[in-house]
Amino acid sequence: MARASGRSGLIGELIAVSHLSTLTQLPDVVSEQAERFGWPEVLLYISDIQQTVLTLMTGRGADGARHAGDFPAELPIDGTAPGRAFQLGEILPTSAGGQQWWVPVLNGTERIGLMRITIPETDENSMRDMRELGGLVGLLLVAKRGTSDAYARLVRRRRMNVAAEMEWRLMPPRTFATDRVVVSALMEPAYEVSGDAFDYAFGEDLAHLCVFDAMGHDTAAGLTANLAVAACRNQRRQGSGLVETANGVEQALLDQFEDSRYATGILADFDVATGQLTWISCGHYPPVVIRGGRSAVPLECAPAPPMGTGLGITATLCHAQLEPGDRLLLYTDGITEARNPDGEEFGIDRFTDFLIRHHADGLPVPETLRRLIRHHLEYHQGHLSDDATVLVLEWHGSAPFEPGEAEALVGLPAGTAPPLLERPTR
Repeated sequence: MARASGRSGLIGELIAVSHLSTLTQLPDVVSEQAERFGWPEVLLYISDIQQTVLTLMTGRGADGARHAGDFPAELPIDGTAPGRAFQLGEILPTSAGGQQWWVPVLNGTERIGLMRITIPETDENSMRDMRELGGLVGLLLVAKRGTSDAYARLVRRRRMNVAAEMEWRLMPPRTFATDRVVVSALMEPAYEVSGDAFDYAFGEDLAHLCVFDAMGHDTAAGLTANLAVAACRNQRRQGSGLVETANGVEQALLDQFEDSRYATGILADFDVATGQLTWISCGHYPPVVIRGGRSAVPLECAPAPPMGTGLGITATLCHAQLEPGDRLLLYTDGITEARNPDGEEFGIDRFTDFLIRHHADGLPVPETLRRLIRHHLEYHQGHLSDDATVLVLEWHGSAPFEPGEAEALVGLPAGTAPPLLERPTR
């Protein structure tokens, strides 16, 4: 059934044209198709890797950026109207009023950037059309960015080392959500990260999570972390349990490095239907749960030695029951042990207190983590001597959202998906 807005064919036409388009052609493809359906201007802005600025993407030149009329080629994310649209995943008007809108570009719940859309009229149908276009453009960007060096240049603010190049190509999307759970993660220093890595995957009712911290701060540490993640995925995809998976990672590291390289890590399985968490620690900090938005609960587990040491000590399976609304934290020592120029550690208390305060603000998990990393970098005056990684899983409860429930929780019209799933109040 055609929509009242008269643009029901935009999505189909864009998909058809995009099949033989490169990523650098995408901005013009989107603009041309939108203009055919009555939208005179669509500009595409992409977030940098640290989520500090939005850069105009045109597909022209080495980075595809240019000046766009009365809007600059770069827009700060903090302290601006477009930045707020990006942070909250909401469609917001520009200063031009009701004919121009900032529209989030999302890959599922992963924030990619924004579009600035100019439309002749605004109604319920056109708002839905804009949101759907943002979702489609996000999918197309993700599908094509792996074959484009231009995209990598566009999202970088400075030169990246080889280890970080490996790490970012290996990692899954920084945010993923289902109807019961949100997973989000960040790593710093984004351009020099070497030994940290995170991974997650979803089965029918299980979320598989892991965080690794390889010894060293060089390219060899990046190779160790890459091998650890690859071995973990290989074991998991063969149906191995957590202990078998850790043993597989250990053996892969020993085969490659003998006993000269090792990695600490947390490997966990989370049952999204029941809230049951099972995990093992291999020389790593234990998980922490933020409960009720008010308290930090450390989860105790006897650690095994780091993977790759060849000591032959089997990890112990540990269990915990999460409650609806809990946020599970996995992190590396670069978060808690890093010291500022005065020699003061960031510490576990400062880490969890920050998350608790921003939990009370009702921010989505990805935005909370973005602000945490900005705060962490500021505390250390922009310089980290060790990799710092955080992975957060937020559980909504055993019952999936009912139709229309998620929309009501975030104030969206019925029949639209939430831009970023937030913790429901039950």
